Amino acid sequence: MKEAMFYEREGDHQVRCGLCRFRCLISDGARGVCAVRENRGGTLYSLVYGKLCAEHVDPIEKKPLFHVMPGSRSYSIATVGCNFHCQHCQNFTISQVDRNAPVQGKEQTPGEIVQRAIASDCRSISYTYTEPTIFYEFAYDTARLAHEAGLKNVFVTNGYITREALATIAPFLDAANIDLKGFSKGFYRDIVRARLSEVLDSIIEYRKQGIWLELTTLVIPGLNDSDSELQGIAEFIVTNLGVDTPWHVSQFYPTYKLTDLPRTPVATLRRARDIGLAAGLRYVYEGNVPGEGGENTYCPSCSALLIKRYGYVIENARISNGACPDCGAAIAGIGL
Repeated sequence: MKEAMFYEREGDHQVRCGLCRFRCLISDGARGVCAVRENRGGTLYSLVYGKLCAEHVDPIEKKPLFHVMPGSRSYSIATVGCNFHCQHCQNFTISQVDRNAPVQGKEQTPGEIVQRAIASDCRSISYTYTEPTIFYEFAYDTARLAHEAGLKNVFVTNGYITREALATIAPFLDAANIDLKGFSKGFYRDIVRARLSEVLDSIIEYRKQGIWLELTTLVIPGLNDSDSELQGIAEFIVTNLGVDTPWHVSQFYPTYKLTDLPRTPVATLRRARDIGLAAGLRYVYEGNVPGEGGENTYCPSCSALLIKRYGYVIENARISNGACPDCGAAIAGIGL
């Protein structure tokens, strides 16, 4: 165990957690909504520090981050638990844990993670698979060491971190892919058990902190795939983040508690992409449908094909020093 960051003691040995936007009031002996932060006698502890449930070398495109060092590898880690309870969670076996059970995981130190990343020829470390906010202390310590070693740090997140927690890790956090799961209060309330307004505020805060952002929306038939909802997301991105912010619209497949719904038709993803481009976004990608062409990067100025992808594999890349080789237009991102 490790004493948690971002909490305050209140009466009757209660503590108020300030790490995520639920700001749980936790009684003595209880855990927060994430099930991995526990109050013991008025002290809040992280139960997952250094206890990894997943550790892999991934292409950065898998995060998905298409505008961060394309073709590079990212050392990806996770611990169990999550502060969301999405009915369509693709990693529910590690994100949704028994809040009364001991926390399991393979013991690792931040230094060991950085050494493994370097030895694996990775250019970044990604805190992913579950929600990195809930293993913040371990991510923070690792990110600081990674930064010193010249590695980039990446969050793949639901965007529910508090402003104060984000501000603390921001100097070491280079990029994030945030799931903007829908654009209605009802969807977030019923399917995710969170508040849309808090996610939107957090996304804007990431941008203010100067962290490179890409957004992902898993498009679910009948739940968040209406033109008005997709239009709302696109306009939010344009207005608050800028037209250079990549938006990934990805195919849903039946899983966890939503096994009665069909896969997202490719035509729906194409419609979402068209909506994004019409709203003014320069980079909109179709995810989970390799070979359909919606994963490629085109120059927003002359429409030249700059990066051809198949799934997570780059088949051809033509960006030169961050610019289109044909017309010289700048292509937004990190390490292009």
